Amino acid sequence: MKKYITIGLGLLLTLQACNNQKQEQQTEKTNKEQVISELSIYNLPSQWTNQNGKNLELKELQGDILVMSMIYTSCKAACPRLVADMRHIEQQLSEKTKAKVKFVFVSIDPEVDTPERFKAFAIENKMDSDQWIFLRSTAENTREFAAVLAVNYKKISPMDFSHSNIISVFNAKGELYFQQEGLGVDYAETVGKINTAAEMI
Repeated sequence: MKKYITIGLGLLLTLQACNNQKQEQQTEKTNKEQVISELSIYNLPSQWTNQNGKNLELKELQGDILVMSMIYTSCKAACPRLVADMRHIEQQLSEKTKAKVKFVFVSIDPEVDTPERFKAFAIENKMDSDQWIFLRSTAENTREFAAVLAVNYKKISPMDFSHSNIISVFNAKGELYFQQEGLGVDYAETVGKINTAAEMI
C-alpha cells in the first residue's frame, strides 16, 4: 500500500511541476506580447518581406526594442553613414541589452532592394546575424511607414533619392520612444534611451 501511495505522490508532484512550467511559459509569452496601444506600429496591417524572403507583419517583432532607419542599398551618400551610425550604436550596447534589441532597416526603394540584394548587403556590411533585419514592402506601405517615422523621401533620379536621416527607437510595445536626426551625431543619448527601454522589458 505504501508503495502505491509513494508512486501516486510522485505522479502528482510530476504533474504539478509540468503545470507550473506551463504557467511560467504562458506568463513569459504574455509579458512579451504586451497589450498594443493605439500609438503602436503593430497596429499597421502591412505585409513585409525580410532579407531571407520571409513574409511577415510588423507585430511579429513585438517584444523587442526596435532601432530603425530607412535607407536604400544603392545609396552612395547618406545611407552608408546611417548604416555606420547604427553599427556604432549597436557596439555601445551591453550583451544583456543587445539580447532585447533588433536593428531594422526599411527600404525606400523596394523595387531594387529585393531579399537577395538585402542578403548580399547584410553580408557585405557584417550585419548577417539574427539581430539585423532588412524589410521591404509595396511603395504604398513604405510611404505609410515613412509617415509614421516622419521620414521624407523623394526620387530625384532613376537611381537616387533624397531622404531624411533619422534613427528611430521603438519600445517593446511598438511605440515611438526616441528619434536621432542627422549623420555622425553624438549617439550617447540614443544609447541611453535604448538602455532605458530595455530595462522596462
